[in-house]
Amino acid sequence: MDQGAASGGAAAPTRTRRRSLLGRIVGTLLTLLVLAGVAGGAWYLTQRNASEPRPGVGGPGGPGGGTGGFRRVATTVGVAPATRADIPVIIDALGTVTPAATVTVRPQVSGVISEIRFREGETVAKDQVLVILDPRPFQLALDVAQGNLARDEAQLQNAQVTYERYRTLLTQNSIARQEVDTQAATVKQLQGVIAADRAAVDTARLNLAYSRITAPIGGRVGLRPIDVGNYVSTGDAAGVAVINQVVPIDVLFSVPEDDVPRIEARMSKATPPDVTAYDRTRTTALGQGKFQTLDNLIDTTTGTVKAKARFGNEAGSLFPGQFVNVRMQLDMISNAIVVPVAGVRHGTDGDFAYVVGEDSTVKVRKVRRGPAAGDMVSIVEGLAEGERVVTEGGDRLVDGQQVQLPGQAPPQRPQGQGQGQGGQRRQQRPGGGAASTP
Repeated sequence: MDQGAASGGAAAPTRTRRRSLLGRIVGTLLTLLVLAGVAGGAWYLTQRNASEPRPGVGGPGGPGGGTGGFRRVATTVGVAPATRADIPVIIDALGTVTPAATVTVRPQVSGVISEIRFREGETVAKDQVLVILDPRPFQLALDVAQGNLARDEAQLQNAQVTYERYRTLLTQNSIARQEVDTQAATVKQLQGVIAADRAAVDTARLNLAYSRITAPIGGRVGLRPIDVGNYVSTGDAAGVAVINQVVPIDVLFSVPEDDVPRIEARMSKATPPDVTAYDRTRTTALGQGKFQTLDNLIDTTTGTVKAKARFGNEAGSLFPGQFVNVRMQLDMISNAIVVPVAGVRHGTDGDFAYVVGEDSTVKVRKVRRGPAAGDMVSIVEGLAEGERVVTEGGDRLVDGQQVQLPGQAPPQRPQGQGQGQGGQRRQQRPGGGAASTP
């Protein structure tokens, strides 16, 4: 009895665990069955919707289908007419303002700065005195050179008098010819010394003039790298001042290599094209200039060519190193057919547009676009004046689809719409199917 009771007590927990495991298995199977049912129902609904004729897509009665189907629902679109207008041929680019000339003013002689006659950032004129070096050493050198010249000129004068006396004595056979020739050589020697002395005087006078350092060009002076009392020499890399010519001033920019032929053709005319510089936001015009020239080499890494335009910059609105947006007008196309940029689309076969007919159906029309200006683009081929093109809602359109314009009533279904073959009319069943009735 004790052993049986023990064995019965041990088997009870085992049966309990088995029933629990069986319950979990049954619950898992039921969950899987429910999920399979949901998936099957979704698959059925999807296949049924796919098999039913959709409006205008392969169904009978729609575009490209047979009779007895549904018509495609009209899509509301925005349209714009093709008009005629004068449109400029414009090239937009990014540019950098550069001075027309940049000069680092360096001293021609070495010396100590005794006076500075310019202020940092001011505009100086050509030949204006900027810095004065201590002139005393150069004045003394000039005095020495002039003294040597005066001494040698006196010696030359004495030698010439002696030479003339020797020539008179030679005619009287009172002196040897050798002494006359020697004296003639002495005169020539002293003449050479005089020439060297005069050059030394000119050099000393030039060095004295170089002690007054002047501006070689007019322009804006930068920050001052020197002070009074500094010793400067001809080998100083920083110099005494840097001058940038800002009136006029240049703008360097790059244009695509495809535009080079048009620019060259425009440059062959008498008047160069106009160039306008705008700020970073393209809202404020900083200056009006003229196109100057193209570089002689295409950058193979970017496919662009450097170009330069010159601006008067009388107002000083352009500053060296400034980033600007450049707009150059090459030409003006008169009486061109133009449409909004949104009306021209690009596909695998090139540019096209959706043209709305009188019956409110759209047709795909291949077009060839021309230059654009702002939000308008010119059409070289493919559109006529007055034709309406779709500008909004074109992503949902197909060729031949009927559309609805803003403010227009929906199109009415014509009589007999929905008649199928054999005189049968398709009716919608409550369950979603279709039944044929005579």
